[in-house]
Amino acid sequence: MTSAIPVNAHEPGEERPARPLTMFGPDFPFAYDDWLAHPAGLGEVPAGEHGTEVAVIGGGLSGIVTAYELMRLGLRPVVYEAHEIGGRLRSTPFEGHPGVVAEMGAMRFPPSSTSLFSYVRQLGLRTTRFPNPLDVSTPSTVVDLKGETHYAQSLDDLPPLYREVADAWHDTLAHGARLAEMQAAIRDRDVKTIKAIWDELVEQLDDTTFYGFLSAAPAFRSFRHREVFGQVGFGTGGWDTDYPNSMLEILRVVYTAADDDHLSIVGGSQQIPVGLWRRAVEAPVHWPAGTSLASLHAGGRPLPGVTRLHRTAPNCLTVTDSAGGIRTFRAAVFTAQSWNLLSRIVCDESLFPIDHWTAIERTHYMGSTKLFCLVDRPFWKDVDPRTGRHRMSMTLSDRMTRGTYLLDQGEGEPGLICLSYTWADDSLKWLPLSATERMEVMLASLREIYPDVDLRRHVIASPVTVSWESERDFMGAFKANLPGHYRYQRRLFTHFKQDELPERYRGLFLAGDDISWTAGWAEGAVQTALNAVWGVVHHLGGRSHPDNPGPGDVFDELAPVRLPED
Repeated sequence: MTSAIPVNAHEPGEERPARPLTMFGPDFPFAYDDWLAHPAGLGEVPAGEHGTEVAVIGGGLSGIVTAYELMRLGLRPVVYEAHEIGGRLRSTPFEGHPGVVAEMGAMRFPPSSTSLFSYVRQLGLRTTRFPNPLDVSTPSTVVDLKGETHYAQSLDDLPPLYREVADAWHDTLAHGARLAEMQAAIRDRDVKTIKAIWDELVEQLDDTTFYGFLSAAPAFRSFRHREVFGQVGFGTGGWDTDYPNSMLEILRVVYTAADDDHLSIVGGSQQIPVGLWRRAVEAPVHWPAGTSLASLHAGGRPLPGVTRLHRTAPNCLTVTDSAGGIRTFRAAVFTAQSWNLLSRIVCDESLFPIDHWTAIERTHYMGSTKLFCLVDRPFWKDVDPRTGRHRMSMTLSDRMTRGTYLLDQGEGEPGLICLSYTWADDSLKWLPLSATERMEVMLASLREIYPDVDLRRHVIASPVTVSWESERDFMGAFKANLPGHYRYQRRLFTHFKQDELPERYRGLFLAGDDISWTAGWAEGAVQTALNAVWGVVHHLGGRSHPDNPGPGDVFDELAPVRLPED
């Protein structure tokens, strides 16, 4: 998710404000990055609880962060994973071409993901600017709509219509969503102002779709402006597939610069969870120096996927895995896509109150399809002597491909092309096709845009593809709330604070990006993991350091607004 049309006050390449925008709120403005960085740490559990096993179900980013921090506090996380560590941080290699990976899930991360990047720094991973449309790192961008193709190296190179759409979007955010005020408050971490603005907007916009918000804005009176905006203006390949979703979901992205200045992880994003799994901690509580999550698991591997989850007396949770193993825990954290609790895992209803089950059932996932091909070299950088233009460009289109990305792997290395990246209805169009069939359709679409480019002759490996809605343990790429879903999302996000829950429902915690407010962003997976860590610590009788209160300690002050349900 990124923006082809600038939505913030700064243009690409301009000096950013001294206080950067971060994913601080707006629903729950807690400084997770400061909590992580504080020398006092995330808290402590009673010495008698050291070594206590805690089930962590799901080995994606959220599960591994949860397990890593619980281990550092002296607990013994027991990680269950049905496939491989990483979840939707899936970096897929090409057979016969080591060192080149296709990012099948998350492939770009905004600098505003400050908690996520604290782990990136710990692991010493390198980043590079991701070549989004019209980004300073992108040599050129082609916009192809209704059979007309426009070549651009900046927004000013496009026809006036595109500047009109950009201005309309900024005007709509400024007047309809108080963009400047909210972003100033986020930069200043002004909780009072954030909550005053956001709580009012939640009440106003919970029932409003993205498209409804646009169509009601004076600046978007023209259907043509709304059409162009949906196809290329907000989101790579267009977010018209996102038009049915709640406008609140969109504001969370633009307020926090989640769609700006993206970075990619050199060598693949899966290195983050895999790196934390293997990382030897110098001075963990209770455990010997050099302990890692891998060393706490037999053979250095997580346990198999979970097939059954139910409560047993007294106040325990019993987990059955696909190999038939049965273990019982006093606390567990579920980090996989929550729909697995409905169909893939046998559960009893006593896991959650009925209102939480309703929230899980109503969670809405966006589908997503990608296809990558490996080419002999980054030929797109060649300049056509007749036109002075690059042979091929980052491409946004209303054709089946929607978004095509050109990924330079470095001097002397093959080139990598994401031929198509689509969401929702556009993703479903690919679902019946094999990887080869998908590539054939994509090449045909791109041939209409670049008639003089024989892309096929550069391909040197079989394509790799994914449709997340057909992945059995995911059933979708990321959560995206529909209008009226705020109350459901609030139940899921606040589940880590269990004081008000009847005792029989405590001890099982939810985490993951579908529990977070920030759909599709790794930062949300990290933040909800940290919430779960706080929840487990307090469930086992521990506490936060008084100098470094955690999210549950300040919950009453920061809690997401509660909308009436009568």
